[in-house]
Amino acid sequence: MDHVRFGRTGLRVSRLCLGTMTFGFQCDDETSSAIMDTAFEAGITFWDTADVYPLGGPVETIGRTEELVGQWMAKGGRRDDLILATKCFARTGPHRWDQGNSRKNIMRAIDASLRRLGTDYVDLYQIHAYDPETPIDETLQAMDDLVRAGKVRYVGCSNTLAYQLARAIGRSELHGISRFESVQPRYNLLFREIERELLPLCADEKVAVIPYNPLAGGLLTGKHKAGAPTEGTRFTLGRAADTYSDRYWHDQMFATVEEIRAIAEDAGVPMTTLAVRWVLSNPTITAPIIGASRPEQLAASVAAVETPLRDDVRQRLDDTTALYRQGDHER
Repeated sequence: MDHVRFGRTGLRVSRLCLGTMTFGFQCDDETSSAIMDTAFEAGITFWDTADVYPLGGPVETIGRTEELVGQWMAKGGRRDDLILATKCFARTGPHRWDQGNSRKNIMRAIDASLRRLGTDYVDLYQIHAYDPETPIDETLQAMDDLVRAGKVRYVGCSNTLAYQLARAIGRSELHGISRFESVQPRYNLLFREIERELLPLCADEKVAVIPYNPLAGGLLTGKHKAGAPTEGTRFTLGRAADTYSDRYWHDQMFATVEEIRAIAEDAGVPMTTLAVRWVLSNPTITAPIIGASRPEQLAASVAAVETPLRDDVRQRLDDTTALYRQGDHER
């Protein structure tokens, strides 16, 4: 597995990042452990989780994913073999203040995550979303304090717009405190809007980009057909079903998937591998976050690291999905 520099930092991470949000609800404990085994054996040593995972689970499952990751690391003594990332923002406690990017919640959330993960630090701590009700200076100062306390090595953000990230970087520079070294946006052949502003900003500021959903929730694997969503997938998964259906379950996207299928067949590359390879081919991308509901699903994504993408194939994919660079109102 190739390793690349993490933004402007001295850290190097595996070219793929393991997403864990299926662990503990969509995947049972045994399957989750098997996926982690398979990813580690494939050389994926950069793992991403969040305090609110598993995706789609009922309230009582909140935090279970971090527990499973912690148990896996403890069982094999693997903590030092991983670059571990987690996130905070969503409500994870009984109180109204157990959410958001306030100093109080950040300090509470990191300690809870560390307990569940069974470690005394995480390599990357991210805000899961932008919090319009908390001053960015308050959030950044709290994150800087975590770095200084040794609980966190680097800080980053997720689901953050270009102007929000730019302002956060500027405020960090003004105060001389830790800045967001990474951003975690949604990015795939069916959602390319970040190419307009966010990716140019990240290239200029040397911010690591670790995109999620490179397979559009599984739509870009080609396994889904228009009509009723397949049971047991993210499109029917508890609290997550509506989110994923709103994102991807559209006739126009199914039509595009069929065009991509034809391109993949002409290129002699599986759709999954081609979709992940396309994300990897963008020079601003650091490490796409890949997930699975079964261990064997990882193989096609891992193959993308070693699969070349011909210029003509890349151009066909770009042309076929060009409309997804625009916002919904512009389609």
